[in-house]
Amino acid sequence: MTWNGDEYQARFDRVASEGGDVHGEAVLVRSLEPASVLDAGCGTGRVAIELARHGVAVMGVDGDASMLATARRLAPGIAWLQRDLVGLDLGRLFDVVVMAGNVPLFTPRGTELGLVGGVGGHVRPGGRLVAGFSLGRGYGLDDYDAHCCAAGLVLEARYATWSRDPYAGGEYAVSVHCKP
Repeated sequence: MTWNGDEYQARFDRVASEGGDVHGEAVLVRSLEPASVLDAGCGTGRVAIELARHGVAVMGVDGDASMLATARRLAPGIAWLQRDLVGLDLGRLFDVVVMAGNVPLFTPRGTELGLVGGVGGHVRPGGRLVAGFSLGRGYGLDDYDAHCCAAGLVLEARYATWSRDPYAGGEYAVSVHCKP
């Protein structure tokens, strides 16, 4: 899939200019009080930029050059890397790894275990992997939880939204897995 980073970002800019909240993911991540965050599948950097604005050390990784070009233009002081998330190896650990924006659904079918293993391998002991994605599109919570388990992660909390509304089934879930 090919993206246009500026067009993608314009959509969020429009929502924000109309008074919409575009920082729910960052608010949830900040509530975990991380010193360092890997924004895996960062797109144009919306989440990473908001976290950095609040003093969190962030790194953004995405596979799309156009999305990263927009992120680099918006926040040149943040480390933005173009990498495939499947089997990712950056050689460092983070307090929180976040996958916002349906990241698992943009991974080629059959590579989800490698995706979760790649990003989950960057969670420090005591840290967390936080991911939100739509359900019913061929990758569900049972598979995701099994992939997290294979990466050494344990389910800590599950929400229906980034605002932490209780999850009771539905079409979207935000999962927080911790590394013991």
